Amino acid sequence: MSGRAGSAGLLARERLYIGALAAVRPWLPLAGRLNAKLARGVAGRRGAPARLAAWAAAARDPARALVWVHAPSVGEGLMAEAIIGALRERAPELQVAFTHFSPSAERLAPRLGADVADYLPWDLPAEVAPALAALRPAAIVYVRTEAWPVLSTLAQAAGARLALVNAVLAEGSSRLRAASRFLLGPTYRRLDAVGAVAGDDAARFPRLGVPRERVRVTGDARFDQVWRRVQSLAVQGRNEPLLARLREPGVLTVVAGSTWPPDEERLVPAFARLRAGGRGRWRLVVAPHEPDESHLAALEARLSAAGLAHARLAAVEAAAPPPEVVVVDRVGVLADLYAVAGLAYVGGGFHAAGLHSVVEPAALGVPVLFGPRHGNAREAPELAEAGGGFQVGDAAELERRLAELGAGAGAEAPRRRAAAAARDYVRAHLGGAAANAELVLELLAAARV
Repeated sequence: MSGRAGSAGLLARERLYIGALAAVRPWLPLAGRLNAKLARGVAGRRGAPARLAAWAAAARDPARALVWVHAPSVGEGLMAEAIIGALRERAPELQVAFTHFSPSAERLAPRLGADVADYLPWDLPAEVAPALAALRPAAIVYVRTEAWPVLSTLAQAAGARLALVNAVLAEGSSRLRAASRFLLGPTYRRLDAVGAVAGDDAARFPRLGVPRERVRVTGDARFDQVWRRVQSLAVQGRNEPLLARLREPGVLTVVAGSTWPPDEERLVPAFARLRAGGRGRWRLVVAPHEPDESHLAALEARLSAAGLAHARLAAVEAAAPPPEVVVVDRVGVLADLYAVAGLAYVGGGFHAAGLHSVVEPAALGVPVLFGPRHGNAREAPELAEAGGGFQVGDAAELERRLAELGAGAGAEAPRRRAAAAARDYVRAHLGGAAANAELVLELLAAARV
């Protein structure tokens, strides 16, 4: 399929989108000089169509249907991992291609179980068409939010089915604004199926133009992915030397994950007052969302000013005695660290970006505390309603909640009840990976009829 021939089905508004993207693209390498993440994305996307075509020439089996799964970033990639796993269990004959948009998913992509993984080509006919011609997908499966206009149009013209799975659409989503609906409405109307995580999300997709009969509730595959991960941790993590050293008898560990400076402004003084009050023995493990040197140095200065002894995780791993505060100086270890937590604090609830995921600590049976800005995370209020999570509005309330659930006299029973409620909440939401995989398989079966 040539780029020129393949673009025939694009509407006028989508041609405006192509023109804008084509105009911006030459300037992206220059902008990348000011932003390392953008530069990585530009470099990684360079040559993606050729790499996908090279894999297809060597390994594409035309007798087997191929599903092209796309996820924007790491979080969605983990959801895709669970769905791909469910597809493999139910239809091992399928071939699977996986693409991502963000550089943050680059290290994750090779382990998701796909036959080939790479960056998504630029959403331009000249980039998308060669990849489609090489891969010949039976279905394009978008995960969570993104649906790309050019890829959707050209894939549908080539006979592929289109699905959006594990999908969310909040009432405040920018996709529901008039400008977005004008630009992206045709793309969403082309979807053959939408698997939404919940009923309220499903009810909103017709406002984007998706026919109501094409939308169903399939649940959230993230719960399945996290559950499998934490079950593995429960078996293997106990023998991991670092985790064993952090499991000090008689010490209650609070793991604060994905924190931002506004979280730390409240967390550090709350923990300092808790320690000074003599209410049991405590340890705090802080894992910043972006552990760059400037953030780490500012956090360490805050800890020192509060009179708290601290060391970086690298030093603790090198056999330094774990102090009262451990500062996590890299990404990729937070899920493991939650396994040693008696309590968890999940960051983002005091930050404009919103709350990060509460599911991982909850799946481990760890009560979760979080700030008030959680409109982006339906699991937080649901977990609180179930009794496994607790919203805090300031440092004083955070200190009080920690004390109520913590290491002092009378706290053990409430903490155990909250832990059981957190684990039960996650267990009750399993099954989304299988339901989303079944939706994809139904599309493939319908295409063969």
